[in-house]
Amino acid sequence: MPLNLEDIARLAGVSRSTVSRVVNQHPNVSARTREKVSQVIRDQNFHPNPVAQMLVTQRTQLIGIFVSQTATTFFNDQSAYFPTVIQGIADIANNQNYGTLLWLGSNDNESSQGSLYRRITHNRLTDGVIVVSASNSRQLVSRLVEMSVSFVAIEKPRDFADRVTYVTIDNVGAAHMAVQHLIGLGRRKIGTIAGPLENTDAAERLAGYHRAMHEAGLPVHPDWVVSGDFTAENGYTGMQALLKQGVEAVVTGSDQIALGALRALQAAGVGVPDDVALVGFDDLPAATNVTPQLTTVHHPIREKGAYATRLLLDLLEENIHEPQQIFLPTHLVIRQSCGALNVPTSVKVQ
Repeated sequence: MPLNLEDIARLAGVSRSTVSRVVNQHPNVSARTREKVSQVIRDQNFHPNPVAQMLVTQRTQLIGIFVSQTATTFFNDQSAYFPTVIQGIADIANNQNYGTLLWLGSNDNESSQGSLYRRITHNRLTDGVIVVSASNSRQLVSRLVEMSVSFVAIEKPRDFADRVTYVTIDNVGAAHMAVQHLIGLGRRKIGTIAGPLENTDAAERLAGYHRAMHEAGLPVHPDWVVSGDFTAENGYTGMQALLKQGVEAVVTGSDQIALGALRALQAAGVGVPDDVALVGFDDLPAATNVTPQLTTVHHPIREKGAYATRLLLDLLEENIHEPQQIFLPTHLVIRQSCGALNVPTSVKVQ
């Protein structure tokens, strides 16, 4: 029969309430008594009842993760973006003895989505929530803010950005850097294939493209800009459209887009990088599994998940009292697809 608190108290020669305070890390226990009780717990391989602990601490040791994608999209994620983010979350959660609970979005009607959001904001299963792809989750972010639920966003949310703790990257600066590099290589007629512009990251990357072109005094013809989603299919059709414009280089909103664009270029018999230089964004494993390998912006995706989890735990421990906006660094990884011969020292060569 499993031991209980009374059994541990008897073996340690202390009261049940003392054992409870040790188990629940209450500060009002002397160091000597805490060690004596802890030794008995270790010797007996005792594991407290988690439900009883929850009643005392009002904590479940569970972190909720919301991903706005459907199960089909999530489990068929060829880019590995979402699994990589969640691995970063799990790294920290596991290390801090937290479990995780995953919620996925759906294609159901607005009423059904609203019901899902209510379950997330009113459930008592999780201590806090991490919202992945926050800019695609406006309604949920609004509800979390309204209900004062502890949460951290991955990506800059489209609303309440000044009131929300979030982790992101400087998408504008990263895209600007990629376009500047192509300009430095002598490319002038540069097109772009962007992701969905309702997504904050995609919109900011497009803004970085425009900024770099403007600063260089280069024109941007409307037909040089194509947008869609973060898929290879968008890259393929977008590249077909840009080929008709005679572009010399293309910067894309994701590696998946770039991989689709590369297939379109190869299908058309266009040389990469000799005829058209190509740059991706994310630096996921697929970028090195093609020929030519992709020049791409390194995006610290796993680190975003880990950093967001640390911030959430700090929120739960009340170590953070004001919203935090964290921008993780990026860099350009030079590979074969851009045709670089002389690489500036400010970028990483791989």
